[in-house]
Amino acid sequence: MILDTSFIIDFMDGDPKAVEKMNLLQDKRENIFVTSPTIFELWSGIARSKRPENEMKKVIEVIKAQLCLDLDQETAQQAGTIDGMLVHEGIQIDTEDCMIAGIAKKHNQTVLTRNIKHFGRIKDLKIETY
Repeated sequence: MILDTSFIIDFMDGDPKAVEKMNLLQDKRENIFVTSPTIFELWSGIARSKRPENEMKKVIEVIKAQLCLDLDQETAQQAGTIDGMLVHEGIQIDTEDCMIAGIAKKHNQTVLTRNIKHFGRIKDLKIETY
């Protein structure tokens, strides 16, 4: 299961549904991953924060226990294809979401997200919400 940025933010904010979902994943001992594009998005948010030190501590606490799946050449190519196909269809989503989807497809993982609007537009991507 890949944790999307929206899930991590909701979990850090104490959203009851996100906390419950994380507890369920941990109880099931499911492999939990973050992706390098999510790390990028989280650090971008930290840099824009009025309290970056506090935010960084929260982020590090959540992601330190997760394995990170990187954007490599193969997943970047898949992400670019996803992005290009969506644009060709007149649909645009965040580039980082295309990257996360490319990583998820390569590793045959489900993306756990609140952002069904974006991820739901990607064909053959397994998504789950909370």
